[in-house]
Amino acid sequence: MRVLLSTIGSRGEVQPVIALALRLQELGQETVVVAPPDFRPWAESLGIAYLPVGPELHGTAKQPAGTVPTPGQRRRMIEGTVAEQFAAVGSAAEGCDVIVAGGALAVAARSVAEQRGAGYVYAAFAPMTLPSPHHAPPVFGLLGDKPADGTIDNPTLWARDAQRWNALWGAALDAQRAAIGLAPAGDVRRHILTDTPWLAADPLLAPWPGPSEPDVLQTGAWTLTDHRPLPPELEDFLDADEPPIVFGFGSMRAPEGLARTMIAAARALGRRAVLARGWADLSVDGAAPDCLVIGEVNQQALFPRAAAVVHHGGAGTTTAAAGAGTPQVVVPQMFDQFYFADRVDRLGIGSAHPGSNPTADSLTTALRHALAPRTVRTARTLAGRIRTDGALTAARLLITEHG
Repeated sequence: MRVLLSTIGSRGEVQPVIALALRLQELGQETVVVAPPDFRPWAESLGIAYLPVGPELHGTAKQPAGTVPTPGQRRRMIEGTVAEQFAAVGSAAEGCDVIVAGGALAVAARSVAEQRGAGYVYAAFAPMTLPSPHHAPPVFGLLGDKPADGTIDNPTLWARDAQRWNALWGAALDAQRAAIGLAPAGDVRRHILTDTPWLAADPLLAPWPGPSEPDVLQTGAWTLTDHRPLPPELEDFLDADEPPIVFGFGSMRAPEGLARTMIAAARALGRRAVLARGWADLSVDGAAPDCLVIGEVNQQALFPRAAAVVHHGGAGTTTAAAGAGTPQVVVPQMFDQFYFADRVDRLGIGSAHPGSNPTADSLTTALRHALAPRTVRTARTLAGRIRTDGALTAARLLITEHG
């Protein structure tokens, strides 16, 4: 069986797809990944066939805060990404038996599957991105949409969300479908998500809220086992004293002065700090023995050796910290990050920071709660219940259903 895996997004979308591709290959299947160019060298180093689509995304984390496209810019962005996805996915789909779309911005995947007569599976990485009366739709932010004020019921919000999908994406999608001989998609969101989506999220950390449309199949999170050793400088720092607090914002844009705020919070608690630069290129002025700035490293090796992890609330980072049994503070910025902040707080494995722009005092308060003995015990206890077989489960399902 040959499987095409398509996604558009940062590492939070690409890494799960890579994990599934590797599991499929271990089971003797052929795979090709179509995703942003930023991750091509990494994927190919793992032996995965990779076709880039769209522009590099790395620079988006350094755009000024509050940057929102004009209606004309937004239309051109949408038309451009849809056209590029149809070209790239269409080119890679030759001989594929099934196409997997990871995340709702993989707009072309189902149409190409339909044209090729291949199977199609849509996978979400967080429950709140799928329609349910139990929660409101996510807010993307970069397209200028705003959160609801809490006075409108969830079914109405989801109906409006469907209208927004049609208004934003319908014309561009249908134009590309017409070019390859397909009829209009109709309800764009339903077209992409299908009535039977998969949920690639941990059942404890991010459970599907209950029986309702659509009929969701939860596989567990698609995690990638990382065997890389930590850099010697980081090993030496970890060995030198008590476990530090690890700070990082991954591929997210960071609020102004975030690095200084993070280090000040750690020092207020008498803790050392490890600061991950991330795409925002976080840094501190001058060298200090209580702080180490690092690049991208193996979270699975680092997080168990941390006193706490402070991060933006991406699905992958949240799951990695939960699996490590390390308490966490989530400072959400957009989309599903608010959901994961709430789940961390509800499970008692850390704190949801109130708001997206922490001060030294507010972050110190959140960290003090995360470092409390009860929180530490709960995080360690729940760690053993975080599943690590989600990608293998999904790979076996694909083979059973489409092989």
